[in-house]
Amino acid sequence: MQDSEIIRLLKSTSSKQDGYRVLLDKYQVRLYWHVRRIVIIHEDADDVLQNVWIKVYRNIDTFEQASSLYTWLYRIATHAAIDTLRKRKTHVTEMESSLENTLINDPYFDGDAAAYKLKAAIARLPEKQMLVFNMKYYQELKYHEMSKILDTSVGALKASYHHAVKKIKESLMTDNIEI
Repeated sequence: MQDSEIIRLLKSTSSKQDGYRVLLDKYQVRLYWHVRRIVIIHEDADDVLQNVWIKVYRNIDTFEQASSLYTWLYRIATHAAIDTLRKRKTHVTEMESSLENTLINDPYFDGDAAAYKLKAAIARLPEKQMLVFNMKYYQELKYHEMSKILDTSVGALKASYHHAVKKIKESLMTDNIEI
């Protein structure tokens, strides 16, 4: 179903529930993995998404369609995930020390050692670089799409991606991983 039809359903009192179900079916998995790459921990991703869907449900009437529905959803999800990271930052050293155990013990992570080292290198990036790298590398978003979601310039995004790639390469090189 086209986003315009979903929006029509969501904005009508009589079909809001149906529209919400269609919206969830269409975007839930993509948003989960987007959020999950940011917050890393499955439970945190679930919590963030629950809050995102509540916010979307409550605010769909204010959606002015200046951007696509996809961009609007990703923007809400990205900001919610960033808020979760910022709340967690008070425990940064705890998080860094538990990152290895989190990834290794994660039932949803089935990668090999190289994939684990890549995920660990990404998790050590500064917040903006991690976001940009995940959006570009995993979701293959274009810079202009990321610019709308993150509300920043294309040039800044390209610089962040470049620095992220450089740091990841350095991290993997010290672990003797071929890239």
